[in-house]
Amino acid sequence: MKTINNSLILMLSTLLLLTLSCSLKRDQSPREINFDRDKCELCLMGLAEKNYSAQSVNTHGEVIWFDDLGCLISYMDSPDWEKFGGDEAVSYIADSQTGEWLNVYDAWFTFGDHTPMGYGYAAHKTKTDSSYNFETTRQRIADGITLREEFLKAKKMLHHD
Repeated sequence: MKTINNSLILMLSTLLLLTLSCSLKRDQSPREINFDRDKCELCLMGLAEKNYSAQSVNTHGEVIWFDDLGCLISYMDSPDWEKFGGDEAVSYIADSQTGEWLNVYDAWFTFGDHTPMGYGYAAHKTKTDSSYNFETTRQRIADGITLREEFLKAKKMLHHD
């Protein structure tokens, strides 16, 4: 009888641990940049300016970094985004003035900054008359409303025949 009780307790304990481990959500809070190690997932450039950097954290707690909002948006439009975690991942962008991490859906974006990859969008915590929400900014980038061509010309990375 004692063996049955011990086996039952062991089985219930194991079941409880399995249930808890499956239901625990990983930490998806923003991380701090390690400038000598972290690089943009899309363009593979080292991160140099926190105030334009972005990051995404999936449900496994894995982090991928982006040096510019445009790189994050391009990645979100790729098949790799779904493999990473898609809509279950949480994405953050640094406030361009304070460096505070903001959820991209809570941030407001202005156009015209000289950003690391030339997309030209800076994030802010508060809305202004000339700012856009994330979805509008995402559409503007998809429509080609960026400073990217000027950036590539200035960096001599754009070649015209």
